[in-house]
Order: sequence, then C-alpha cells, then structure tokens
Amino acid sequence: MKNYTELANCIRFLSIDAVEKAKSGHPGMPMGMADIATVLFHNFLIHNPKDPTWLLRDRFVLSNGHGSMLLYALLYLTGYKKMTISQIKNFRQLGSITAGHPEYEPDAGIEITTGPLGQGISNAVGMALALKKFSNEKKLSRTPKVYVFCGDGCLMEGISQEAISIAGHLKLDNLILIYDNNNISIDGSTDLAFSDNTNLRFKSVNWDVHSGKGHDHKNIYNLIKKAQISKNPCLLNFKTTIGYGSPNKSAKASSHGSPLGSDEVKLTRSQLSWNEKPFQIPSNLLKIWRGSANKNQNFYKKTKSISHSNLSNKEIDSLFNNIEMDLKDFKSDQATRKSSEAILNYFKGNHPILGGSADLTGSNNTKGKDMSVMDCLNTDGQYIHYGVREHGMAAIMNGIAATKIYKTYSGTFLSFADYMKPSLRLAALMKIDPIQVFTHDSIGLGEDGPTHQPIEQINMLRLIPNSYVFRPCDLKETILCWREALKINDAPSFICLSRQNLPQISGKKLVSKNFKGAYCISGPKAKNDITIIATGSEVSLAINIAEKIKNNGVIAKVISMPSSSIFEKQSKSFKNNLLKSKLSQTFVIEAGSTMYWNKYTNTENIFGIDAFGASAPGNEVYKKFGLTTKAISSKILMKLK
Repeated sequence: MKNYTELANCIRFLSIDAVEKAKSGHPGMPMGMADIATVLFHNFLIHNPKDPTWLLRDRFVLSNGHGSMLLYALLYLTGYKKMTISQIKNFRQLGSITAGHPEYEPDAGIEITTGPLGQGISNAVGMALALKKFSNEKKLSRTPKVYVFCGDGCLMEGISQEAISIAGHLKLDNLILIYDNNNISIDGSTDLAFSDNTNLRFKSVNWDVHSGKGHDHKNIYNLIKKAQISKNPCLLNFKTTIGYGSPNKSAKASSHGSPLGSDEVKLTRSQLSWNEKPFQIPSNLLKIWRGSANKNQNFYKKTKSISHSNLSNKEIDSLFNNIEMDLKDFKSDQATRKSSEAILNYFKGNHPILGGSADLTGSNNTKGKDMSVMDCLNTDGQYIHYGVREHGMAAIMNGIAATKIYKTYSGTFLSFADYMKPSLRLAALMKIDPIQVFTHDSIGLGEDGPTHQPIEQINMLRLIPNSYVFRPCDLKETILCWREALKINDAPSFICLSRQNLPQISGKKLVSKNFKGAYCISGPKAKNDITIIATGSEVSLAINIAEKIKNNGVIAKVISMPSSSIFEKQSKSFKNNLLKSKLSQTFVIEAGSTMYWNKYTNTENIFGIDAFGASAPGNEVYKKFGLTTKAISSKILMKLK
C-alpha cells in the first residue's frame, strides 16, 4: 500500500492542472476521492481498458459528475485508448470527450451521462439489475459489480431515495455505493440544509452500511473487501476532505467549483511533494497504473465471448407480421392501452425485453400475460413492479438501456411525464433506447380531472431532441408504433395511449411497410379542398368532421399522424404532397396544447386545448372545450367563407 499516496496524487494533479488550464471546473471532489478511487481500481474493479465494451466488466459510475476530471484521469491512467493526454488538456473544450460533466462514451470507458445529481445512483441500479438478471440467466460464476461514487447533493435529490429503496427491495447485492462524505456543498457546510442520518436511511431500506476513513488506504481496502460479500446493496460512507492537499482551500467550499488558482496550485504541489510539470505523470507511476487491470485477465479470457442477443429488425418484422395477422379481424372499439396490452401478450420469455410499470400495471396494461415478475427471489423475471417511483423508474431504465442487454419499457400516465423529464432528456442526450408507455393521454380519461389530464406534456415530449413520440388512433396503428419503437436503437420512444375506447378505423388505408409517420386515412389523396391533421383519439373525430363538411361541398383529406417525429424526417416533397390542398388550408385537431402545430398552419386553424381540463365524463369534457364534430365543422366552414 506504500505507493497509493503517489498513485492517488496522479489523479489529483491531472485534475488540478486540467481545471486550471480550462479556467473552470471542480477540483475539490477529485482531490478528495482520489485515495478511494486508487484503491478501488487497483484492487477490485474488473475491467479491460483494451476492450472497453466487454459485456461482463464491472461498471464505474460517477454520480457526482461535476468531479468529472476524476473519471477522465482514471481512464487516462489505466490506458483507455480514447482518453489521451491531449483530451485531458482539452478539458471542457469544444469537441473533446472530456466534457464538464461525463457524457456517455462507452468506447472511452464513460458508462453513463451524469451531472444532474442523483441520476448516476439511479442509473447504477438499472445497470446492477440488468447485469444480475443476465448473469443468472447465463449461470455465470461471477456477477459484475456496479460501483458508484456519490456526494451529499446526490443524496439530497429525491430521485436517490426512489432508487435506493427499490435496490434494497430487490436485494441487488452487486451494487456498491461509495459516499464522498465531505460535509461541503456549494453554499458552504452541508449543515445549512442537510442533517439526515444517512446510515440509518440506507439501513431502513435493506442496505448493508459501513463507515470509514476516506484517506486511510488500509481502511478503504478492508471496507471495499467487505462489500464484495454483501448479500444486499452496500453503502460505504467514507469521511473525506474536499480539496485534499490544498493548504488554504481543503475542507472549504472554495475548492468545490473553481480552479485553485496558480498560487494555491504551487502550494499544493509543495504540500504533496509533487515536483512534476503540469500534465506530466512519472513513468514509474504510469506503469503501475497501466498494469492495474492485469488482475482481470483470467476472467476476461473466460467470458469475453459471452454476448447478448437483441431482437434484429428482421425478427421484429416477423413477430409483428404474426401479431397483425392474428389480430386483423378485430372490429370492436378498444382503448389503445388495451391494444398495446394485446401486443405485449406476444412478448415471450425468450425475447430480451424487460418491462415494468409505476404501480399502474392494471391501468397501463403493460404486462404481457406470460411475463414473470422480477423480485428479490426471482431476478430472472421479465416484468418489474417499480412502485410509485416515476422519476427513479425512468433513470433506472436508462441504466438498463446503457448495458445494451435488454430492450426496456415501462408505463405510467402521460401527465406524470413531468416527474420523469430529466431522465427522458438524458436518454435522448445519450442516444439510448428505452420505451416509455404513457397512457391516459388526454382529457378523454374523464372523471380523474385536470391533475391527471395531460395538456402540454405530449408537446413537451415532442420538443426533446433525438426522441420519438407516437400517438396511435387504433389497434393497427398501435401495432405499427410498437414495431417502429422496438427498431429504434439510438433514441428513446414515447408511446401515448388512450384510456377511452376508440373505433378501428385505419384498416387498409394504413400500409405497414415503409411507414413515414403520417398517411391519408380518409378522403381523396389529391384534389381535396382542405387537409385535416389529427392524432390518436382525435382521428375518428376528424373523419366525422370531414363527412359533415362534405355535405356543404367541402372535400377534406384527413391525415392521421401517429408519429410527427418520423414524419418530420421525411423529404420536403413527401410532406408537401401529403399535406397540400386546393385552398392551401390545413387544420389540426389534437386534445392538447396547440403551440407545436404552428409549423403546419396558423393558430386559428388549430383545434386543441390551451387550458387545464375538467373533472367529468370524457365526452362532456370534449364538449366543454369545443372538440366536437358540430363545433369544429362550423368553425372550419366559417373560416372558409
């Protein structure tokens, strides 16, 4: 253990120098956590810098992502090819992979995007869950561990409680959380706002807990060793000093989020007996660091050929061709949430799909009939009861998706997408592919009232870059939306479904092959006077309106647009041809906020809702807001006059 101090100083000074050169960043956390990171990487972490995406590697997650230089220093020192000294020198600069907060780059060893505090803890729960399930299925002798560094801020964020609660419930014994307990936040001492008994909090949700000294290498080693044999997830609460080694800024908030300054850097170099120039690591220390993963070679050689098998696009097409054939004669009115359930009934245990719901399984209809439930006694299950934990659920799903072992989906009500927004945004930013099923997608849910009736949420989802929103109008469209969502592997998908029954109207008008997000569902494809765009539950309303105004000599083409996200990716000529009309008038009907639709038409041509809903039977709420055949057809005819 005699080299650990010098090895840890390699991390400290790469971090100090990078932050100083960038003139911004957070040196305090890497300086304080360097000792723990050194012991972890040299003695416990199973990884292979020469094969960064080896499936059965341990995962290292930096939940307190502001200390990103700790991670970049570790990746450089251990020999990840993409993490060069040039990248370290370009910390926080345009085009570098050394961003201010870690951004998902598995080829470089960056396992997940972190920064919004609490996310990394929750992502790690998903990783641990997926790895434990996979290891049990493959009957492996060892389950990969997930190690997480977190700080006070991560534990203050409410999402962390959601995540640690379900991790304890599922007994994820391959999850080890290492707490940087330095008593400092941006505002000063954590005593200003944080007086939790952290150990008791974790013990209350079935975690094993140990407290230690974060700069005592022997103590660090012994506690991480103890965590290896835990039967539950394990918290290691290490007392640390932020800015360790800085004579004037250690244990102070001033070391948290600003460079130390050139004078203090000189003093710190002297204090820690570090005589190297900026960004220089002594060759003898770098050699030790580069050999730190050699302990993993036997396990790597035994397991490097083990892989997972996701459904190919060909397999997805074949599965959905069977679904469509089996369900083609269905005629009765049906809520699209029930249509979705009918589809999920085809997802057997041999499909690498992991579903779930936030305590709304019976309302979301997200559990296929043959799916077994995952719990602490059955980690082979295909369905997770997340409990009432929407934010935690979405972040856990991001962790599952980041392992690339299972396609994951879950469900809740669309109005609760607000609880999930930070995690949905991060999924899009990382280009990973969880599927969120959002039911009760409009005022049509009725009596539960405005707290549960989404107005602005669907357009909030549409505004997330690199994401796909689906809102089908009937069973056949729901089949197609699920098929497309399962094929997407570089973005999250949001499938928005009705509570109320809807008619089966797409029929032969919808051609499953070469889906472009929108199509003509009613009326002539050309020589129409006007065009009406509608989605989901309002498509049948649009068809009724077209029939009504036809009696007044106005010919309308009705466009069903189950995915504006896909439609927007089509050629300009396709979009123009689909939407054109003789009178150059386009109308839009959707039971939600109108703002998004201004790209297609004028505000006065959009029939939606820019107010909160009301508690009443669904048809009465539609009537209250003027979303009826009579009201809209009258306004269209008035406009055309």
